[in-house]
Amino acid sequence: MDVALLGSLAVLALIDATSFGTLLIPIWLLLHPGSLRPGRILVFLGTVAAFYYAVGVAVALGAGAFLPQITRVLDTRAAMWVQLVAGVALFFWSFRLDHRKPSGGGRLVRWRERALGDDRGAAGLAALALAAAAAELTTMLPYLAAIGLVTTSDLPGAQIALVMAGYCLLMIVPALVLLVLRLAAGDRITKPLTRFSDWMSSSNTLAWIVGIVGFLLARDAANRLGLLQL
Repeated sequence: MDVALLGSLAVLALIDATSFGTLLIPIWLLLHPGSLRPGRILVFLGTVAAFYYAVGVAVALGAGAFLPQITRVLDTRAAMWVQLVAGVALFFWSFRLDHRKPSGGGRLVRWRERALGDDRGAAGLAALALAAAAAELTTMLPYLAAIGLVTTSDLPGAQIALVMAGYCLLMIVPALVLLVLRLAAGDRITKPLTRFSDWMSSSNTLAWIVGIVGFLLARDAANRLGLLQL
């Protein structure tokens, strides 16, 4: 298996790990007043990971029927140049996004209130996780890019399923690490988590996500065009 492919997928998975569904809501669950409920975080993260895994595998394997035609188109120099231009455009567009006022604060507050409701059992929390993942799916450019990379990598079905499982697991690792730290450090980590949560809520993470995805697309196209070998 291509090491460069795995490296790119790992970077994209760690970027996906910073979304409000994979990190922000789990942090809010960790900050829930009273005794910590690790089961809630595990149910939430497990549901999110399972949802993305099912979607990723279904899309990647479903595209297999059209893969020869897709590959022939993507391997043309015209398609490579289009990919290069699109990647460069996304990269520079990210700088414009960085100056815009962050949006979606109201939605994040609503997710927080729903997630921290005392009436949320395991089933309700799983339903919330599915709703959060489904609402965020079309905006998760790194995950869509990862599916595209896996689809065009010419891997057998079993390896695609294994790679997507590793991707989804890595996507929730940061939240699991914070859970372990919260269990070990107790309330001593509450203030750092609160500051980090406030920063994530107010910062424009979309800008650097778009920039990184654009860079990866441009680098892949430039490499296939032989521009990096000059």
